[in-house]
Amino acid sequence: MVDQNLAVLFCVWVHLSGPVSGPNSNTCSVYPKDPYIKAGENITLTCQSSCVGTSKIYWKLNNDRIDDSLSSMLNRTHTVLSLRNFTHPRATLQCYTAVTQQVIGGTIIETYSAKPRNISCVQHRLNQEESGGLDSLTCTWEHHMNPPVNYTVKGVFHKQKETVRCHSKKTTCTFTQLVTLRDDNITVTVTATTHHWNVSSEPRTFVLHDISKSLPPKGLEVTDSAGLLSVKWRRLSPLEPGRCEVKCRKVLAGGETVECDHSETGNNTRPYCLLNDEANGSIMINNVDSCITYSFSVRCVLEKAIWSDWSKEILHVTKLNKNHVNLRLWRKVSEPGENGLRKVRVMWMGIPKDCGGTFTYDIKQTPDSEHMTGGNYTFCGNTTCDVVVNQDAHRINLTVFQNKDVLVVKSLYVPAVGESLPQVTNIQTLSDDNVIKVSWMAPMQPVSGYKIDWTQDGSQYHWKESEYTNVTLSGLQEKKPYNITVTPLFGDKTGQGTQVLHVCSSFGDPDSIAITVVPGHRQAFVSWNTTSQKECSGAVQSYTVNYYKAQDGPHLNVTVDSKTRNVSLKDLSPDTQYTVSVDARALTGITTSSDEKFTTKKFDPGLVTALSIAGSVIIFLVLFLGLCFAIQWKKFQEKPVPNPALSSVGVWASQSQQKGICFQPFRNPSESHCDTVYPEKAQSTSTPSPVIGYDTHTASEYIVDYANSGMTLDLYTEDESPVEPAKTPPSPGESTALISSESSTANPYRSQSSVESSVPETAKLSKHVPVKQQERALLKTIYVTLDMIEQDHNR
Repeated sequence: MVDQNLAVLFCVWVHLSGPVSGPNSNTCSVYPKDPYIKAGENITLTCQSSCVGTSKIYWKLNNDRIDDSLSSMLNRTHTVLSLRNFTHPRATLQCYTAVTQQVIGGTIIETYSAKPRNISCVQHRLNQEESGGLDSLTCTWEHHMNPPVNYTVKGVFHKQKETVRCHSKKTTCTFTQLVTLRDDNITVTVTATTHHWNVSSEPRTFVLHDISKSLPPKGLEVTDSAGLLSVKWRRLSPLEPGRCEVKCRKVLAGGETVECDHSETGNNTRPYCLLNDEANGSIMINNVDSCITYSFSVRCVLEKAIWSDWSKEILHVTKLNKNHVNLRLWRKVSEPGENGLRKVRVMWMGIPKDCGGTFTYDIKQTPDSEHMTGGNYTFCGNTTCDVVVNQDAHRINLTVFQNKDVLVVKSLYVPAVGESLPQVTNIQTLSDDNVIKVSWMAPMQPVSGYKIDWTQDGSQYHWKESEYTNVTLSGLQEKKPYNITVTPLFGDKTGQGTQVLHVCSSFGDPDSIAITVVPGHRQAFVSWNTTSQKECSGAVQSYTVNYYKAQDGPHLNVTVDSKTRNVSLKDLSPDTQYTVSVDARALTGITTSSDEKFTTKKFDPGLVTALSIAGSVIIFLVLFLGLCFAIQWKKFQEKPVPNPALSSVGVWASQSQQKGICFQPFRNPSESHCDTVYPEKAQSTSTPSPVIGYDTHTASEYIVDYANSGMTLDLYTEDESPVEPAKTPPSPGESTALISSESSTANPYRSQSSVESSVPETAKLSKHVPVKQQERALLKTIYVTLDMIEQDHNR
């Protein structure tokens, strides 16, 4: 350390004397490098900042800034730091520029303890059944050292005048194969050595008797008798007085252990016993539970010496104590069958499952009457038994045997069918986290207690007793409904049970949701239905409909109460795709439906409907008008027009001469009678002049045939026989020049002259048309057209 201080002073003197020339004049560093000092000493370090050309620096020790008052500047490139009473086992020191906060240099400082301390030693008796022999001595100490250190432990026995040594690189060392005396003392010194230094601890003297540690006891045994446990062991140091301690633990289900109740041992502290020179030790433990696994271990100590280690643990299962048996009995009675018999399931508890021995159970059911004896015996299983009784009241007796010895007898009452019994009222339940709290109102009669039973599936029942009007049911299955029955007890009889059905142990998320969307032009109608997935789904408090545009629209929502199952979304954009979903919110959680996509309509359906109706009306009117036009056109097309090439000019009689002329325009003569005109008899007749080339006939004998048009104009005689048309010579009073075929080639009509003809007075007619009488009617030259016939027909 003197050399290090001289080096620091030399460096300081050099820098104070002026700038240093050479290759290291522009370096940055902290020196001395990695010093190793004794804990609690002072140290001075220098930071050279020549490479940065700054004089303002600060220090950090393990990244914590050091007070600037601990450092001082020697010159513009060297700063000295003084640390007093340095005790860090290992620390990193760095210097920084004050302007740029750049690390200039650093070093690691390590310390070592001044000397080993807190030395302790323990003597292990290898053969504790003899007064002397080979022992071992283990010593430990404290010394905080980071670099490798070699330790040497020296022990000096006072009476034996013997020195022993032990070497180690750790802070513990064991002497073996020692021959010691019980009353001897030993002085121990620990020396720590490195390449740079060595240091020794203060000497420590021990009395071997006080640091002696016994070996754990052996031969641990436990016996059980009438609820008492006897724990025995064998001590390995019988020649000296001492004491032993027993550790008692209960082994619970799952392997967990707890300390025994101190009252079980009769002491307020852990049970122990005092021993003089005895080799064996024992202790009695009372009030132990029946059929419980206990663990025991023992340790001992010789007067003021060190406690031995605990002995090997031993397990023991206690026997069943009759005084501890608390047999509890209950039953579930079914409704009477068609034969009037009832099934009674008898259940019991109170016999520990882990007890040794053989247990048998007998049930005897007898009618509950003072004057009736006997009954039926039934041999049952370990916890339940089914018996059959009639509609009368019965008493069921359960007898438990252990190894063929009667252990306990218990009975219960089964009421008769229709028996009027008191019962509890106003049962209230509250469920939370698989726990059901049940409360009820007591009957008017005083009760001795209550039996509460519950079932989830109707086949397996659980039950318990209570003296109060409330009970907590735990250990239930998650999200399952239970049927709970509360029955009051009246001494050795029971009341009527009151049942509450389908009480859920806990509630899950709401039911699943299926949604339906009917899109419109600027709105959409959203409806949904819930489907139950679980028996105990949470009650829905509200529904929230979430919707947004499929691309970049904002997320909107509408919330309705739990009774609403539809909502109308308004102010939507036409011809736009949206995504909608529904959240069902309950106190137990939220259920969200799957996303449903829909696209609003491009046009308003109302406008489309109106246009469709208007278009339909217009189309109907057009079709109607077109049909009318077509009918009229067809009628027009069907009007027969005579072919002039096939027509001829006939002689038409005057009205006075039209007697016996029959008209049947546009008709088939065979279908109906023709229209007949009855002219009166002509006053006078004229004799026609003979015309060469013409046939001589009367006017009534002429016929005009319209062959092309399918219509005929027939002339009939009085006997209704048709007459072939004949050429009639022209009348002397008529000129035929205008209609002569020779006179004009363009005129297609043939010229015919009218003659005077007398018509008979009477004729067979189907229709009579009155005409004016003329004394004399002359034949006229006429043309026959369709209009003329239709007009005449209309008349």
